Amino acid sequence: MKATFIAGPCVIESAELLDIVAAKLVEINKKLGTDIIFKASFDKANRTSMSSFRGPGIDHGLLMLSDVKSKYGLRVLTDIHEAWQAVPAGQVCDVLQIPAFLCRQTDLLIAAAKTGRIVNIKKAQFLSGHDMRYPLEKAREAGASDVWLTERGNMMGYNNLVVDFRNIPDMLELCPTVIMDCTHSVQRPGGADGKTGGDRRFVPQMAMAAKAFGATGWFFEVHPTPDQGLSDAANMLELDKLEELIEKLRK
Repeated sequence: MKATFIAGPCVIESAELLDIVAAKLVEINKKLGTDIIFKASFDKANRTSMSSFRGPGIDHGLLMLSDVKSKYGLRVLTDIHEAWQAVPAGQVCDVLQIPAFLCRQTDLLIAAAKTGRIVNIKKAQFLSGHDMRYPLEKAREAGASDVWLTERGNMMGYNNLVVDFRNIPDMLELCPTVIMDCTHSVQRPGGADGKTGGDRRFVPQMAMAAKAFGATGWFFEVHPTPDQGLSDAANMLELDKLEELIEKLRK
């Protein structure tokens, strides 16, 4: 099975940012023969603080993602937070992502499944790999033909996550595509004075450890200047480091 790669900024900040990242992904695809899926969120509905930047909203955001798709020929992924968002997002995006906090929301899973798009369900921070059987069944029973599962760590006390890599083979028993979210797994949720902190230094190690446990795909939030990013700044990987890391993972 060909490895799945997903990369892009946490949130849509500007058309310029989307162009910079998309152009780099096209360059990597041509050089390495990959098919990186472009990821960006039109709305970050689960930010820690009311004052945090959320994005341009669904209407403008989907137009911007549609532009990326048509200009660069990339497949596109975005996350949805409410069931009504599935239909418009599914008209643009190739993959609909269910956020970890919402992975047990039945109506959301059903709505995503009914679009006919790939559904990527992120494992909640409070669930085990085996527990993902039930969100997976909901999506499949609602008609989803292709469902992916994504590991992103579990809560370890307050403001910290730990990754139990055994979850990857456990989820591979449920479906063939299991992705490691290498950037959200280094978060310190809510641990940075009203926003989520983290440590991007460990992103490459998360990726390589997941490979050892059999992951079939990798998810990276990337940014040309991550410390200036408007969401998940501490966790996003520098865009210029993505190619080298993907090359290591493909060896």
